Amino acid sequence: MASVRPAVPVVVIRPEPGNAATVAAARAQGLTALGFPLFEMAACLWDVPDPAPYQALLAGSANVFRLGGAGLARLTTLTVHAVGAVTAEAARGAGFAVAQTGEGGLQPLAETLPPGRYLRLAGEKHVPLALPEGVMVDDVVVYAARGISMPPALVSTLASPAVVLLHSGEAAQHFAAESARLGVRRDGLALVCLAPRIGQLAGPGWQHLELAQTRSDQAVLALAKQMCETVSPLGH
Repeated sequence: MASVRPAVPVVVIRPEPGNAATVAAARAQGLTALGFPLFEMAACLWDVPDPAPYQALLAGSANVFRLGGAGLARLTTLTVHAVGAVTAEAARGAGFAVAQTGEGGLQPLAETLPPGRYLRLAGEKHVPLALPEGVMVDDVVVYAARGISMPPALVSTLASPAVVLLHSGEAAQHFAAESARLGVRRDGLALVCLAPRIGQLAGPGWQHLELAQTRSDQAVLALAKQMCETVSPLGH
């Protein structure tokens, strides 16, 4: 009788509430998904700029509206160009009108902006934008992601083959650093990365590292499902 290969777990390290949403979506696809948030999101003190000089507001994360606080109410005269559907929904919930909803990250969205001056509310660590001619963007930090130590249960999980989902460059760097600090072997782990920059920041030595076809959670999970079938139980 042929032996049944044990399920390779999918490990989700993104912060809440995205962590629970990704875990639920993965389990709905029949994956063995485990949630270990390695970040805590925290609001930052920020000075609310005068909205008058700005044509619109750019938002690369729903955390802008979850953690921006009371100051957001002074900016609702500005329409929002949101990185994706979740961010657009959060913007509407905070009282903003949404002018545009992107799909492939904030950079492609920025490339479509008409000339003018824009206000970008962002996290403490955010990707610089290459802007078209005539477009100016002022950045204001309203939240920060604080990396936390990898818990013993996750270290134990990573001692066996697993597929790890990386949704940001910061997550890639923190996961790689924690793995090095705690002696987690890379050659048994496969990484699914939301974008090329994330894969670069994760560094070398992993059993597999693959990039999602599009910048969406659905694409990440589709790739993870494929990789669960190919990751070697013996490492390299």
